[in-house]
Amino acid sequence: MIHLIKLAVGCEGVEALRAFQAARLAAFGHVFHLTRAMPKRADELVERGSIYWVIKGTIAARQRVLEVQADHDEGGQPRCRLILEAEVVEVEPRAMKPFQGWRYLAPDSAPRDRRAGEQEPPPEMAAELRALGLI
Repeated sequence: MIHLIKLAVGCEGVEALRAFQAARLAAFGHVFHLTRAMPKRADELVERGSIYWVIKGTIAARQRVLEVQADHDEGGQPRCRLILEAEVVEVEPRAMKPFQGWRYLAPDSAPRDRRAGEQEPPPEMAAELRALGLI
């Protein structure tokens, strides 16, 4: 099993990601993400892997990857369609520097799911704690 990690560019928070994914589900009948590169380890990804979303410099949420499909964009350029589970699961926040595209994420390096009732401190405090390496 392997995971992917990807920047959720333009997303303001987990609730915004949930709203965006809900709109995709309503419009297309499934949740997906298009990317340029096809993962070479697609079989491992579909095995039980997730895509971990980096929102505003923090790994904040994940969605299970259900299927990896070859696709193309409006201009006919090849793309990869990742079919995702509709549920967006919050994870323990972890700082992440920006990068392009997506990266593989080993299961032992992935943040754990947040437990029910767990809440993040206020944004200013959370940023300071992250800068100190405490969360």
